[in-house]
Amino acid sequence: MSFDVKDSGQRTEFAGGMVRDSAEKTDYLLALDGPMFKRWAEHLTKGAKKYSARNWMKANSQAEIDHAMKSLGHHFIQYIEGETDEDHAAAIFFNINLIEYVKGRMKDDSHT
Repeated sequence: MSFDVKDSGQRTEFAGGMVRDSAEKTDYLLALDGPMFKRWAEHLTKGAKKYSARNWMKANSQAEIDHAMKSLGHHFIQYIEGETDEDHAAAIFFNINLIEYVKGRMKDDSHT
């Protein structure tokens, strides 16, 4: 396998002499701010113990999207109503991610 090193042509030179590409890029570390990243990770960890790690990534059909939409709706209402029996906010994150993941898989599969 061979990969190119992408280059925007924009450079930043550091005091020690190192030079790096300085183009604007998505700062993924910003997603770690606030409580939700940790809570979502905890939700995924609990799910991994119950079903196996990354079990949700086996989803690949509209039926699974429909199930996740229903679950998303339930957790959304429970969140809005202030229920605290589960981490409904983390479950909302989980279900949205699952839905978007399956949509992507289905789109990719339609091009093969």
